[in-house]
Amino acid sequence: MKCELFDGESLRALLNDEIAERKEEGCNVESVSKEFTRLGHDASNQDLEVLYRKLESLSPRPDFPYVEPSDLARIQDQRVEGPAKAELNLSDDQLYDKIYGAWLGRCAGCMLGKPTEGWTKQKIQHYLELANSYPLTNYVPEVIPHPSGFEIQEDAYETALLGRIRCAGRDDDLDYMAINLQVLEAFGFSFTTDNIAETWLTRMPYKMTYTAERAAYRNLVNNVKPTASATYRNPYREWIGAQIRADLWGYAAPGNPKFAATLAHRDASLSHVKNGIYGEMLVAAMISAAFTTNDVEEIVHAGLSQIPATSRLAETVRDMMKWKKECSMWTEAWGKIVTKYGSYSWIHTLNNAALVLLGLLYAGLDFEKGITISVMAGLDTDCNGATCGSILGATLGGSSLPRKWTDPLNDRIKTAVFGFLECRISELAKRTFSVAKTLMDV
Repeated sequence: MKCELFDGESLRALLNDEIAERKEEGCNVESVSKEFTRLGHDASNQDLEVLYRKLESLSPRPDFPYVEPSDLARIQDQRVEGPAKAELNLSDDQLYDKIYGAWLGRCAGCMLGKPTEGWTKQKIQHYLELANSYPLTNYVPEVIPHPSGFEIQEDAYETALLGRIRCAGRDDDLDYMAINLQVLEAFGFSFTTDNIAETWLTRMPYKMTYTAERAAYRNLVNNVKPTASATYRNPYREWIGAQIRADLWGYAAPGNPKFAATLAHRDASLSHVKNGIYGEMLVAAMISAAFTTNDVEEIVHAGLSQIPATSRLAETVRDMMKWKKECSMWTEAWGKIVTKYGSYSWIHTLNNAALVLLGLLYAGLDFEKGITISVMAGLDTDCNGATCGSILGATLGGSSLPRKWTDPLNDRIKTAVFGFLECRISELAKRTFSVAKTLMDV
């Protein structure tokens, strides 16, 4: 495949990230890494292309202890059998309330984490202590005068600080909710990965995509077809992007974790492989299970049962459940996460999934505790707050969520998705409910 899309600097950056990704996938990258370092900035585009092709030819070492397929059949072969489907004993009003609660929970968690995206736990704690707001019990406040070294992105500063929130402001964590609702409304539950690609290209502006999604979008525009779009010059293919796209599949398949995970796989395969795919399947299955049980460990087990037991993500989930039993405080478990998973990018699936589980497992059914722990733990805070809030919102229902978290949203959401630029959250929940009912009535 030949697709000349990169100048020297962008190719050099991609190559650097690809070396890290291949190493994490279990490949021996030592010779390529040494040659890349030796060439430095004197490397020509031709030199970089040769090194990139060498990386693309690598396979995991024979002693790599994980088996991590990307195709659905092999993923399902590597699972530990778990709950595939549960009876949904909910009235229509109760089901709608849970779907609305999940939407609200995702929006609230996203706005909570938006000002501190990419910050470390230590930086968040320092900022909140300056604001006399540690530990968090509400949205992130503004510190006046603003301390240097604590830059908050402009959109978050204007729309996501305590007292400034007027709606769920535009964020990629919310854009894909709208995208995936559109997919189900347009194509039904038999949608394909190609349908996902078509919807991205017609509904989502390119510059509102990031990392793996931007790489996949770029590939699609340049006629790289799904699912090659997930791998061609895409070193972000195991990062968090797919995991944040999971929620709508769980909402639309309540009580049916296996099917929710199957829908998630079709979506994730456009831009991700291996643990990137598993992250979306894990979250979709957990959300689906949250409609039928109040037991957080059951919810986590439902997610775990839909991903390969032989994968790094499954090990991450098992680690979190073990550390919850060993550590009385979430901060102790956080330390174990950093020790084992601290080498990954702050936007990777594994470490961020661990922080979502940290919030869930240490919160029980306390919505506020769940989203605030997931955010105070750092890294991709808007994503993790949103995912934790979504799962707890589905469990508890909208009518049970604390109003101090939901009232500031004013039942409004903004996205970058054509046809969904500004909507009522309740209206999107009603549309999601209608889609879910079509599956349940089959």
